[in-house]
Amino acid sequence: MFVCVFGIVVIYLTNQFLTARYTETTRNRSEVRLTLYVANLMSELQRNSIVPQLLARDPQLISALDSRDYSLTTARLLSFVDEIGAASLMLLDKEGRTVAATDRNRIGQQNGSSAYFVNAQRSKSTVFTTTALPTGGFSFVYSRRVEVDGSTAGVLAVEVDLQKLERGWAGVSDAVFVADSEGTIVMSTEPRWRGMDETTAIGVQSAPSAIERALQATQDWSSLSADAYLRGEAVLRREARVPFQGWRMVSFTTYSSVRERVNGILALEVMGFAIILALLFWLWSRKAASRIVFFQRESAELRALNIRLQREVAERQKVEKTLQVAEQTLAQSSKLAALGEMSAAVSHELNQPLAAMKTYLAGARLLLQRKRPEEALSSFQRIDDLIERMGAITKQLKSYARKGSDAFSPVDTRAAVSSALAMMEPQLKLRDITITRTLPEDPVMILGDRMRLEQVIINLLRNALDATKGVKDPLVEIILATGDHVSLTVRDNGHGIADLDELFEPFYTTKQPGDGVGLGLAISSGIVNDLGGRLTARNAGGGGAVFEVQLPILMTQADAEAAE
Repeated sequence: MFVCVFGIVVIYLTNQFLTARYTETTRNRSEVRLTLYVANLMSELQRNSIVPQLLARDPQLISALDSRDYSLTTARLLSFVDEIGAASLMLLDKEGRTVAATDRNRIGQQNGSSAYFVNAQRSKSTVFTTTALPTGGFSFVYSRRVEVDGSTAGVLAVEVDLQKLERGWAGVSDAVFVADSEGTIVMSTEPRWRGMDETTAIGVQSAPSAIERALQATQDWSSLSADAYLRGEAVLRREARVPFQGWRMVSFTTYSSVRERVNGILALEVMGFAIILALLFWLWSRKAASRIVFFQRESAELRALNIRLQREVAERQKVEKTLQVAEQTLAQSSKLAALGEMSAAVSHELNQPLAAMKTYLAGARLLLQRKRPEEALSSFQRIDDLIERMGAITKQLKSYARKGSDAFSPVDTRAAVSSALAMMEPQLKLRDITITRTLPEDPVMILGDRMRLEQVIINLLRNALDATKGVKDPLVEIILATGDHVSLTVRDNGHGIADLDELFEPFYTTKQPGDGVGLGLAISSGIVNDLGGRLTARNAGGGGAVFEVQLPILMTQADAEAAE
């Protein structure tokens, strides 16, 4: 361990020292190279800047513009282009039409709206114009107007060939670009960088080039203080001012040569430490051989212990199975107890109507024997009412036992509220009660069973009607709202809820015997749970009860995309 730590420290210090030394050399070379690039660029620009001034005084070109005879003008320009070294020469008449050019494909083109033509007409001296090309590069043009007898006869344009400088820069292990006064890259060894600013350019994955190859060779370079980062890798950045229209030149120099020289020395150190570690490992292996017997003895003890543990696990699994059987038996006993409680409650509710029916039948028999059939019919009508009440009790019990296994479908909650109010209309007409409802204008969709949702709303309305009996100016409010979920609120101005804890328990009721068995809210709570929501109740601050149904909203595809 000591040898490893010592080796790491020595390699680290060596790396720091050599890196600092070789990096300073690389930095100096980069600055010298950048200075030469700036000088070459200025030389090329200055050499071409004189050409428009000289050619604008050429008698043959002036005569051609004056006489509009351009038969020998192109040949005249071709005689200059090789000597000047420009990319191309163009002569435009005063309307902006190219009448002569070293590139014959441009003859006849209309350039009246070109920046270099417009700028030349507005100035009496030579102007320099940078124009973005559709291909992604830039065109650099010196232009000057040609005068005949004091008036503008045309414009002479000289396109500067700066691409040869870019090709020369690409031959070394640097990435170089030139930016104008606004920070836009107009020249670059990386074609994709042209037209971008520096921040955007270095974030773009560049094409295979010298800088990319160098970066691949220095991926493990972490000890250098980076001036800039290209694609997450450290490089040396140098910037120089170009004394021309606020231009500046920036170069990114890789550390490949530094890395190679440092790695060569580090490799020798690593090899020496590897030999020392090999000797230490050999000595350690000799000691390890003496411990093999001891480890074998411990392995045998561990195998025996493992066998004992497996036996204990098997016994625990057997006990767990026995416990599961006991829990199932206890759950079945609980179910039977609940069933007995429910049966006792239903029997109690049914015994009263049955006893009353027996009394009414005896009275009807006496009335018929005494020849009083009209009074006997009233007894039969009361018996019929009692039968309907018994049917309602058994119907509530079936609804409580029912599970929501039906397939759900989209349901408009507004339509369910309206339908429930329509079904309750006969009962509402019998009472002098005010019903207010607040519904959204747009559909409020959920995924559920419309009939069961209407059953919940009807149960809540019936409870509200019963709660407002004997109240002056009874009022029931229905509020439907939507947001992250659907909220349906039923509020009344009755006497409130006495026991909120047992409100949703089966067979719990505050009504008089014969008016209900206490399954309405239990059924409603089960239905809402099946729909993925919840039913809550509370007492209002100003009196009365508030029941709130919260259900998950059904989102359309458009709503889901907007939420994302």
